[in-house]
Amino acid sequence: MTQARDIGERIEGWRPPVWPGPMAIEGRYARLERLSVDHAQELDAAARADDRVWDYMPYGPFATEAAYADWVAVMAAKADPWFYAVRNLDTGRAEGVASWLRITPEAGSIEVGHILFSPALQRTRAATEAMFLMMGWVFGAGYRRYEWKCNAQNLASRRAAERFGFTYEGVFRQAAVIKGRNRDTAWFAAIDREWPALRAAYEAWLDPANFDAAQRQKRSLAELTAPILVTRDLMARAL
Repeated sequence: MTQARDIGERIEGWRPPVWPGPMAIEGRYARLERLSVDHAQELDAAARADDRVWDYMPYGPFATEAAYADWVAVMAAKADPWFYAVRNLDTGRAEGVASWLRITPEAGSIEVGHILFSPALQRTRAATEAMFLMMGWVFGAGYRRYEWKCNAQNLASRRAAERFGFTYEGVFRQAAVIKGRNRDTAWFAAIDREWPALRAAYEAWLDPANFDAAQRQKRSLAELTAPILVTRDLMARAL
């Protein structure tokens, strides 16, 4: 009798998900709008409040609004990465960008990246909801794995990844050379089976009842997502 071999979980009824395509995704605090050159002026003005937002990006800062608009025109024409401008509905302005990239429907894998939130957008409900809306579309479309990668030295991005519910998976050493500097890349991911708990955590944080009269949060998103993150011990036991 041939002994059964453990060669991986069988995925019954697997169908690759669709390619990203929504031109806009609407929330309570944020609206994701397919990036276009019409956003360039607002986005450029928002980013100029602090050039440090470009420190870990592979491009920028841009010397002029026209140079930034040229970059936007190129990115807006691409299917991968698929870029959105993030409009803060409290201010009415486009104040940041984010994209899906390394889109691989046949594997059910997709990454969120090129995230550049201006100082005006950072630490707002619109910024958090933008990430929630993108994650919700991904898992709603049937993707199995949602990735976040960043420069391993970018501690703010690493903290944000875990706050948003992405589990740390390790570092790829000397993964790239960016602006003439070495980049070690930290990998994070959320998977489809975690989505129901993540959705509940985001909804609890975004609920107006989670904020007091002075608009201070009562429970942090990090507190709500922490129990969902997979620890290194659990990952080791799964191998």
